[in-house]
Amino acid sequence: MRSLILLLALLSLGGCMKVSDLADSARYQLKDVGLLDHSQTQRSSPWRLQADSFIYIAQGHFVPPGSAYPRPNVVAEQAYEGFIEYFPMVRRASSPLGLEQAMGEAQAAGAHYLLYSRFAGADDRIGTATEWEDQQALDRLGVDRSVIQLMLIETNTRYLVDTARIRSRGGFLTLYDNKPQQLIAEPLQEYARRLLGLSD
Repeated sequence: MRSLILLLALLSLGGCMKVSDLADSARYQLKDVGLLDHSQTQRSSPWRLQADSFIYIAQGHFVPPGSAYPRPNVVAEQAYEGFIEYFPMVRRASSPLGLEQAMGEAQAAGAHYLLYSRFAGADDRIGTATEWEDQQALDRLGVDRSVIQLMLIETNTRYLVDTARIRSRGGFLTLYDNKPQQLIAEPLQEYARRLLGLSD
């Protein structure tokens, strides 16, 4: 009798929530309390794009203040990798460009939109024994942080369709040997999904 009641209880619980939903909920909670990497995206517009939109991705020359020096074109590279899954017609600049130069290249390529980005902030905290030996500063211990700024511009009209600011911070379980540029891939992919209206 006990085993029958236990079986019925398990079946009723299984019907309430799928295992994948439980995993997503647990991952969200771990991110929220700071154990895993977490990001927050603020958009100025709920604008949606069609899946066949041709997007040209470029990054500005701006270097974030502080001691962290991300690769010069890392935001454009990560955005390209995140967007290619959702937008088949995507190209990116091979090196950082000024806004006018990026717009010219996007128009020459026949792109509908220019996604112009910059690494606005990066804080590379101590996360390894080697970094501790180099810096030896208790106030530098902790999780990495990054801020990315994005502008989505229609190439024909130069209309600013959307702006976004993505703030990311590392988690305590993932801080070892982590860098601010390693925090941006997932939120950039999520931004691509939002542009298609696949998630809010």
